[in-house]
Amino acid sequence: MLRALAAAMTIAVLLVGNAPPISGGGDATCLARAGGDVHWLRVSPERERRSIDRWCAGVGPPARISGGQRSENLTGSLVVVSWNTHVGAGDIDQLVADLRSGRLGGAPPAPFVILMQEAYRAGADVPSRTDVSWASAEGAAKGDKVDVAAAAQRLGLSSIYVPSMRNGRPGETQSDRGNAILSSLPFGEVTAIELPLERQRRVAIQATLSLNTASGIVPLRVVSTHFTNMVMHHLWLLSESGRMRQARALAQVLPAEGPLVVGGDFNAWFGYRDAAYRELRERARPADVEDRRATFGPLRLDHILFRLPAGWQTTLRRGESRYGSDHYPLVSVIRLP
Repeated sequence: MLRALAAAMTIAVLLVGNAPPISGGGDATCLARAGGDVHWLRVSPERERRSIDRWCAGVGPPARISGGQRSENLTGSLVVVSWNTHVGAGDIDQLVADLRSGRLGGAPPAPFVILMQEAYRAGADVPSRTDVSWASAEGAAKGDKVDVAAAAQRLGLSSIYVPSMRNGRPGETQSDRGNAILSSLPFGEVTAIELPLERQRRVAIQATLSLNTASGIVPLRVVSTHFTNMVMHHLWLLSESGRMRQARALAQVLPAEGPLVVGGDFNAWFGYRDAAYRELRERARPADVEDRRATFGPLRLDHILFRLPAGWQTTLRRGESRYGSDHYPLVSVIRLP
């Protein structure tokens, strides 16, 4: 019965479709303040953009940090982690320490990239008040939180953070949340991809790493995304159509060729059969060897998919600790020939 209802919602979404992507800064506050560090793609239908801009007006600008690392020769492996930090509750410092020691990614320690969801940022960059009478907001974050931009600076990592929504109403809080990418290697071009609007505004991030391999420089695009867990108010049981629409819009603007890693919290309530997973499965494939254990309670919500040169091998496993989050991290190792 639930699958039949979800199928009906999916058909409705297919009939509506998505607008073609629009490139550039846009008029919304958070887009206008992005500067030259982030290229923007808006893949939502035109009719949704006024509402999206209200969400956008409540958050601060993207935050980019250059960690100062050099592009080292990559002759062994690269570790890619996808992790939902539960609005900053996760212990980023400990996870990075375990990557640097080889405890999480395997020995010997390898360069790493963390695709992060529900990253948290607080401070003066987030507007305490906005020019609009009301900016849509998620509930205020509670408890001790780790600021992702401060953590990247402290740990000497290159990073990009792009907020999706604020935490709490303007005038009551001054923090926001969104996706982030942290890396022990420098990265170049960054694209923020503003997804179609479901219950909340969501922005995926794509960054390009130039891997210095034995066969030459290989550009690897890595993507951190987080799809909707509900449609309208609390209809999580019918949310498959919404995240499929977001996944399809994202897939349409991902590069059709070249090395690619896509990871994130897909909110795939139906696991590997979920429509969002199947949409992105058309662009990239699972790891050669994959641990399919649940990442959130009894559910496998999180995924990483790959499109890599011939001879590159991938393994993926679930971490044994949640590091203070409500999601386990997924840890993939890409081995070069």
